[in-house]
Amino acid sequence: MNEAVSSSFEPVRIGVVSVSDRASSGVYEDKGIPALQDWLGRALRNPITWETRLIPDEQDTISAALRELVDTAGCHLVLTTGGTGPAPRDVTPEATLAVADKLMPGFGEQMRAISLNFVPTAILSRQVAVIRGQALIINLPGQPKSIAETLQGLPQASPPVHGIFAAVPYCIDLIGGPYLETDPALCQAFRPKSAQRPPRA
Repeated sequence: MNEAVSSSFEPVRIGVVSVSDRASSGVYEDKGIPALQDWLGRALRNPITWETRLIPDEQDTISAALRELVDTAGCHLVLTTGGTGPAPRDVTPEATLAVADKLMPGFGEQMRAISLNFVPTAILSRQVAVIRGQALIINLPGQPKSIAETLQGLPQASPPVHGIFAAVPYCIDLIGGPYLETDPALCQAFRPKSAQRPPRA
């Protein structure tokens, strides 16, 4: 687990936001935050400080949470789950775009491409990714299984399908964040040779 990771790895502060009217009001237990923390905790070798938020599907509330996580809490990576479909209350993409300095459309394109291997309704997903300051913000699906699939990809497919997280560490390098190192058994981060540091045991 990350608590036991060597201090030689740079620490990272990660924001995890679950957007759900019903979970935030206690109608049912939120599964998005635990799913994200479980996958990231196994994939990253860096010590992680978590910033978690469970909020309703309100555009202004979501935007405010994203601003606070980046501008005040100092997160370099913020992942949201939920609220990315076509229903009237699904406003996470709009809330995310409202705080963006730059758009990163490739993340959403790849997530939909991965999910289309399983369900035709993946084309209804509207996930976006953006840069705000020195932080990368990514909308993820709402289901734990889909979260893991889009982050990790389909390594057993022929040919293998890259997950989106393989590109996250280098993206965070480019915007001035900490050097993220992954467990290659779960996710092999990709960096150009010029950006790689010597591997550690």
